[in-house]
Amino acid sequence: MASGVLLFSTSAELVRVPATAVVYVSADGNYSELTTADGARVVLTSQLGQVEKRIAESAAAAGNRFIRIGKSLIINRDYISFINAGRQKLVLSDCRTFRHELSASREALKALKELIEKEADNE
Repeated sequence: MASGVLLFSTSAELVRVPATAVVYVSADGNYSELTTADGARVVLTSQLGQVEKRIAESAAAAGNRFIRIGKSLIINRDYISFINAGRQKLVLSDCRTFRHELSASREALKALKELIEKEADNE
């Protein structure tokens, strides 16, 4: 697999996207919806757990930038720009061209906030 590329394949389709272009993947029943930085939304015929496993298998390509938040969301941590656990609000943005406001559980956002703070302290 090419460096930095995520590949999702089924019997009928192939989705190949640079890992840096993926902003988040959300659960949609037995499907998942991948959202890219250019605003494209691609429906994957896989449950979120299967997508998470595929990303983990491609960890070198993805640079370990992805993290699962709760039961229904995988995000690219490079795009985290705002977390408010009390209001259950998460904003993913490149601070120039796109901004996605998402909702997640208080517990998941609190854990994410603590993880990001800990990583910042270790840098």
